[in-house]
Amino acid sequence: MQWYRFIVYGKVQGVFYRKSVSQALMKKQFKGYIQNLDDGTVEVVAEVFDDDFETFLTILKEGSPLSSVEDVKYEVIDDAVFHTDGFEIRK
Repeated sequence: MQWYRFIVYGKVQGVFYRKSVSQALMKKQFKGYIQNLDDGTVEVVAEVFDDDFETFLTILKEGSPLSSVEDVKYEVIDDAVFHTDGFEIRK
């Protein structure tokens, strides 16, 4: 299990991306948050088990019916300490 920070590029703001993704991730019982960034991208910080990584990435890439994901970049957050019981939308 690792904490990751994902940045999602493309048409991902104003198209219900955060809502669709957060609902899908809640159903799969992931923990973390999703938020819009000022540069038009979306940040996702989440706890992901190795076996679930591809599923998680697929959810981010699928997004919402109106979104268009061009790229997803990610990094491991080694010292992450987040207190959340589920998945939440911020900002």
